Amino acid sequence: MQKESILFVYFWSNHLHADFNSMFQMEAVCLNSGPVFDDCEEYEDGEDCSVVEHDNEIHENDSKKEPPQPTVGLEFGSFDEAYDFYNMYGKEQGFGVRVSNSWFRTKRKERYRAKLSCSNAGFKKKNGANHPRPETRTGCPAMLVIKLVDSKRWRIVEVVLQHNHTVSPEIRRFYKSHKKMILASKKQQESTPVTEVHTIKLYRTSIDAAYNGSQEVEETDSGLPVDTSKHLDLKEGDAHALYNYFCRMKLTNPNFFYLMDLDDEGCLRNVFWADARSRAAFNSFSDAVAIDTTSLRNKYEIPLISFVGLNNHGQPVLLGCGFLGHDSAEYFMWMLKSWLTCMLGRHPQVILTDQSKSLQIAVSKVFPQACHCYCLSYIMLRVPEKLGGLKGYESIKMQLYKAVYNSLKITEFESSWDQMISQHELKDNKWLHSLYEDRAKWVPVYLKDISFMGIMPIKENESLDSFFDGYVHKHTSFKEFVDKYDLALQRKYMKEAMADMESRSSSFELKTKCKFEQQLLRIFTKEIFKKFQKEVEEMHSCFNTRQVNINGPIMTFVVKERVESEGGEKEIRQFEVLYETTQVEVRCICSLFNFKGYLCRHALNVLNYNGVEDIPLQYILPRWDKDYKCKTPVDSVLSHVDVNNPVELYNHLHKHVMQVVEEGAQSKEHYMAVLQELEALLNRFSVIEDNLVSL
Repeated sequence: MQKESILFVYFWSNHLHADFNSMFQMEAVCLNSGPVFDDCEEYEDGEDCSVVEHDNEIHENDSKKEPPQPTVGLEFGSFDEAYDFYNMYGKEQGFGVRVSNSWFRTKRKERYRAKLSCSNAGFKKKNGANHPRPETRTGCPAMLVIKLVDSKRWRIVEVVLQHNHTVSPEIRRFYKSHKKMILASKKQQESTPVTEVHTIKLYRTSIDAAYNGSQEVEETDSGLPVDTSKHLDLKEGDAHALYNYFCRMKLTNPNFFYLMDLDDEGCLRNVFWADARSRAAFNSFSDAVAIDTTSLRNKYEIPLISFVGLNNHGQPVLLGCGFLGHDSAEYFMWMLKSWLTCMLGRHPQVILTDQSKSLQIAVSKVFPQACHCYCLSYIMLRVPEKLGGLKGYESIKMQLYKAVYNSLKITEFESSWDQMISQHELKDNKWLHSLYEDRAKWVPVYLKDISFMGIMPIKENESLDSFFDGYVHKHTSFKEFVDKYDLALQRKYMKEAMADMESRSSSFELKTKCKFEQQLLRIFTKEIFKKFQKEVEEMHSCFNTRQVNINGPIMTFVVKERVESEGGEKEIRQFEVLYETTQVEVRCICSLFNFKGYLCRHALNVLNYNGVEDIPLQYILPRWDKDYKCKTPVDSVLSHVDVNNPVELYNHLHKHVMQVVEEGAQSKEHYMAVLQELEALLNRFSVIEDNLVSL
């Protein structure tokens, strides 16, 4: 069977896997039928039906696996598919189905709403016959209402599951709506194993249907075999929790995206999802992204993987996440391709990960143009585990930290590393050997030309914490995580909103008379300004700035600084700074600008030494602007909006709406004005919708 990320076939039979499938038939059932219906009677399937039922033995086996129950938010590709879904559900539960009401647009005679009811709904009309038939209906309330969405999909908008009469799949009564589901020729019955085949479509939304170029994301191109025995270990209640969450998000979050990867037996291997805010945040903060695999590394119960960037406050922002069924290159490739599909094929410039061989392979194949590095803090966290049992551990650790954190030149690092290896006889240590082989991917002295935008920790006291730190522990279940997921996001968004408000309304305290500080006070967010302010303050620790070389317009300076060393003592270090006079460019050997996104104290000293009063614009990154999210030009993301592509429409509108939201939060008066206009706009939409219905 050919697998697709949004299409899988679910088998009810006595010889296929049974543990998970019934929970994740996500959003549309297609029985490939061509029904002919009468709104007043039970809706019947046509002749071309792929459902086959043979005998009681198979029926007994089938009854053990119920299809998913109707849920508000499920969507279907057509009215027929919606009817077939409810009819199959009724067959499995033991009740018939009929179309009790339909609404049509009069001019086009197009159905746009329908009510599917239990066949016992309502009561038969009395016709005055001498010998009327006995009443068989019970006025059963069980029903679902479906509505046409975007002229192409049918969505369940109302559901009642309870019946006022006995229903049971053990009852062998064949309702009218079920009769023609039993179609199979004698030849097929004799030659083919009896199986009911149901095609389940995973509709994400019409937004995602616009990007069809790489939907088959689980196909592999590395030539390596996939171990199909690896899948997510779902416990009781986990599948229901995930299923219900996706249904709820699909209904309430118009730009919600998800993909699922199932093996040939229907077992769930991988899941990826991203909500509207994550997709919008990617437009602004995808320059440097960390792929957090803490749960995999520490062997948590849930194999959570998160894609995280940094916003304009330096706070972590979620760009998508998922569950990985197995730590292998093929599974990572599926996850990365899903993320790439979600973000419409746009690549991050820098990707930060743990030191994982399988993840390295996947990143190199899916994002060949991105700069892939290993997160320094992830590696240093393993030092006690990997080296703690060695003789002279404290001395080894001290030398390792000095080589990694204090080296300004590659020769310094190489010398310090060789000294550590030689002194403690660590030549045969496999972990240290692997670190040295990969040194160009994680040691700061090798990474000075890469713009990390603050996401790479470069100091001993810095770390890149998990986005869900405090919400996920070793024994957190899938169900527990789904319950906590929204809470975690809401708290993160609240912190971001508070930071936005403080950056605009709070007055920052100036700590020096330097014009550099005054210049960026008006631009940067509060948190980033405080970090830059620290560099301005520490200019006083730098002294004896002097020019040591000149080569045309390029001058080389040495800046001395008193820095704290081991034991709290002060030592003097020298920092080389290049200064180009024509373009007013400056580059320090510490490369803080590339690592953090703002100039260091050494570069500021050289600018000040040369009489430069304002920081050159190329060193004031727009991503730290307090209004960056609403100032980012729409045209920089979507230069030509395709009105037939809902993804582009959503992103384009989101950029404009963000400006309204930001202004509305400035004061009570602004808030009331925005709220009033929004209500008026929503009323206009209702009028437009009513006019369309009346056509």
